[in-house]
Amino acid sequence: MTEATKPKNIGNSMIKRPQRLADEVYSILYSKLMSLEIEPGNRIMIDALVKELGVSQTPIREALSRLEAQGLVVQAHLIGYSAASQLAHDKLEKLFDMRLLLEPYAAENAAKLISDEGVERLKCIDAVMQGTESRELRGKFLDFAQSDGQLHDLISSSSGNELVHDALARLHTHIHLFRLLYLPSATKEVNEEHAEIVDAVSRRDGNRALKAMKFHIEQSRRRFLDQGNTSDSE
Repeated sequence: MTEATKPKNIGNSMIKRPQRLADEVYSILYSKLMSLEIEPGNRIMIDALVKELGVSQTPIREALSRLEAQGLVVQAHLIGYSAASQLAHDKLEKLFDMRLLLEPYAAENAAKLISDEGVERLKCIDAVMQGTESRELRGKFLDFAQSDGQLHDLISSSSGNELVHDALARLHTHIHLFRLLYLPSATKEVNEEHAEIVDAVSRRDGNRALKAMKFHIEQSRRRFLDQGNTSDSE
């Protein structure tokens, strides 16, 4: 160990930055954004987070940079960080257009290329979601949404096309925000659609996986846009 990497002793104390501190701060801020505790468009005050979390600005800024790369946070000159706004109706339509182009392709390829370990992971994620009933969702919907993201991410990462995976990873962040606002009552439909996708991928049936994913994305579009139109008219 070199002098530069040794922890510094001051008196009887040893100062050492906690492992994964930035990751922990990221997880806290991610949860606040995804659960809408920090509402879309609201400013994120770094000094307030320093006091709340009891950490320096450094891990907070590192976490905010990661969240900015995901599209959950935006930074403006002379203003600072804010929670990203919800997608406008026209952009949401375009987002679903892109998902329809990419995700059925990813599911078809994943059915052919996914490893046995990947299939087991896919089944485990699906089992967790299937075990969450609508009446249990209060306080748990963030977990349901995160599992949903993990399921879609595992399928796209198993497609053998890293560019498709990277593109879809960015899209799902925005979808999560809409999911938290609009979908607590739709978990039964989501679970049924996922079950069909997972079964098709597990059986290595590419054509069936493609069709199941296409149907799921089309139904997701209907749920989001129908609910958005209802909200707009209220």
